[in-house]
Amino acid sequence: MANTIDQAFIKQFETEVHMAYQRMGSKLRNTVRSSNVTGSIARFQVIGKGTASTKSRNGNVTPMELAHTTVEATMTDHYAAEYIDKLDELKININERQAVAQSAAAALGRKTDEIIIAAMDAGANATQIADVSGPLAKADLLVLF
Repeated sequence: MANTIDQAFIKQFETEVHMAYQRMGSKLRNTVRSSNVTGSIARFQVIGKGTASTKSRNGNVTPMELAHTTVEATMTDHYAAEYIDKLDELKININERQAVAQSAAAALGRKTDEIIIAAMDAGANATQIADVSGPLAKADLLVLF
């Protein structure tokens, strides 16, 4: 049973899932900021938009006076678990562990994309994306991707 899998098998499987996630994981993860988090809340600094201005010769430069805010993200754990029976692995002609590792990586990638899309739908960025060039919608961007 899966409860008797030794630690070496667990470490090897974990490594295979991480490698598969890097190869075929999330499609949108590289489009967002990320950081290493200690604890359960990540805080991101957001700096407002500035406007460039002109000045006359020997005149004063007008500062942009950028607004600084903080956005918080609460960390959650997600699992893509599957049991592999050692005896069943001997009876089949496929590498069950590798197949499950790839399926788990794909499931975690889809969950990552789902979380990013939900955040886009909830925030102001979703409407900014829709206004980029006319009637361009988020669905169109995902199709283009």
